[in-house]
Order: sequence, then structure tokens, then C-alpha cells
Amino acid sequence: MAPVFAMSIMILGILAFHPKTVFGGDTGINYGTNGDNLPSAKQVIDFLTTQMSSKITLIRVEDASLEILEALSGTNLVVTIGVPNEAIPYVASSQDAADKWFQDHIVTYTRRGVRFRYLCVGNDAVLSTILASQVIRAIANLHESIRKAGIDYLFVSTAVGSGVLGASYPPSQGQFAPGVSQIMSNLTSFLYSIGSPLLINVYPFFALVSEPDHISLEYALFQSQTPVVIDGNLAYYNLFDAMVDAFLAAMVRVVGKEDVKVVVSETGWPTAGYEPFSSIENARIYNNKLREHVIGVGKTPRKADMNMEVYIFDMFNENFKGKGNFGTFYPDFRQVYPLW
Repeated sequence: MAPVFAMSIMILGILAFHPKTVFGGDTGINYGTNGDNLPSAKQVIDFLTTQMSSKITLIRVEDASLEILEALSGTNLVVTIGVPNEAIPYVASSQDAADKWFQDHIVTYTRRGVRFRYLCVGNDAVLSTILASQVIRAIANLHESIRKAGIDYLFVSTAVGSGVLGASYPPSQGQFAPGVSQIMSNLTSFLYSIGSPLLINVYPFFALVSEPDHISLEYALFQSQTPVVIDGNLAYYNLFDAMVDAFLAAMVRVVGKEDVKVVVSETGWPTAGYEPFSSIENARIYNNKLREHVIGVGKTPRKADMNMEVYIFDMFNENFKGKGNFGTFYPDFRQVYPLW
């Protein structure tokens, strides 16, 4: 989900070659556990590695529970794992603390065959004034842990929601909101200095709900046949691209260079909970068109060399999450609508 201002610390680690994410766009799935009606971690991972096989190869899990890490051990999934919110102050407190957390969770389970791609510290609702002040320190400590471990292709990053943008239209005018501009500028500059992407949560659905008089359903659902927004020499046929490029513009405004990087850590469309725009049919259209765009095009108008990587929210409807059903599978593993 994407609150007004959401942030989480991530570690990006490519521990194995994955052709789609190197040479073209690819989509993965967010797997949350915030519910009491969900299958066990072992059942979920067994389903993804057997019945789904190579249809889903990228998975993002919200926290690094031992049950989930054990289930992931030795699989062929490329994994994003989260860390509980309360671990952020610990990781930020000292280099020794960060090293210990890194050893216990990343090094230990890498040896057991978990193919980490990202490690997310906190979740999308984590940000508070206290935690925000510790973000860069936690990133710096984990970056040093990676360096000392000598693990290639691990990078520290951060994930944010669209609320960090104070301006996003047209996309080239994207910039961070005044209330968070200082921390976002510091974060963006640091991430750029270590070659790490910014992880972003992009929800055209919520943009549509907030401005239904100015945004068309077709534009949000990848169904526009003609450009909806002309921004200089760039033409936008879908809102997803426009939102991603607004993030890119905000980052370029900070670092002064175009070679910034983003990964879409969340996007999706609810089947219920926000009528009249939420429905099974609209969710089917959005996520299928999204996958076609990511895999077939793999870039935005502004970022021709992007090789998009996008994680769809969500695997199941988590009944402790609150309003909105974003799940693409029922708890018995039937698909809510054809997608994968």
C-alpha cells in the first residue's frame, strides 16, 4: 500500500544471474502475511516453486521471519525480504549492530541457498519523525556491512510512496514535497553516490480515486489509444509511466544527472473496497496490461534504458491490512483472475 509518506530501508542484492531483469522488464509479487486466513509460509513457497514454477521468479516478503527464510532456503526464487520496523533503530545504532543483523539474516541464509535481491527494513507504514532521522545512518551501516562481507551486487536502498512528491504533473516537473525535501534530497544523493536505485510504490489507482474529474479510467488502466499527456517531446499513454517519470525527475533535480535508477516495489489494483473503481475486471485489466508493458516495453518515455522491475501488490487479501482487496490469489491458491 502507499500512504502519504512511506519509507523503508532496503538492501538490493543480486546474488544470481536472472536474464529477464538484466535484458528486459520483469514482474514479481508481493507476499504479505498480515492476516489470519492465509496458508503457511511453506505452503506458499512450495506453491510458487512447484505449481507456478517459472511463472513467478521474483517475490517480495514483508518481514524476515525465520519461518519464511527457512521455507525460501534452496529455492529458485529471487527474494526481497523485510525486517520488522523495530529493527530500524537497532541497525542504525552502531556498525556492530548492523553487522550482527546482516550476519544473522543475510549471510546465514545466503549460505542456505536464499537468493536475496532486496532486503526491506520496515514496511510502507513505517515512517515517523524518529525513524526518519535514522534512515541514512541505517543505510550507511548496512552498506558498510555489505562492503566488509565482500558480497558482490548488494546495494543499500530505500523505498518511498508517492506522497513524498510535492509536484508530479507534468512528469518533468516532479519534485519532492517541501515537508520531506531535505531528507529525500539527502537520501537520493547518498543512494546515487553508492549506485543504488530508489525503490518506489506507484499506484495509479489511488491517483484516480483522488482526482476522478481530472484522470480518466482508461489512462489509469493502460487503455488510452492516444497520448493523454504531452510533456515537451515525451508522450504519455498511461499514468503508471507518468508517475514513475515524476519520481525520476525529482531525483534528477537533486543529483543533477539523468542516470538515476528506480525499481517499482509496489503497484496494483483492488478488486473491492473502493467502488466504483475497484472491481475484479479493472484489476484484471490493470495488472495484465502492466505486465505486458513491463515485459514487452520495459521502459518509460524518460528512461529508455530502464529495464523495468515491478512488484505487483498483492498475493493474497490480507484481512488485517484494512480497506481494499488487492489479492491476486485466493487462500486456496486459485487465481482471482487470469494473470500469471
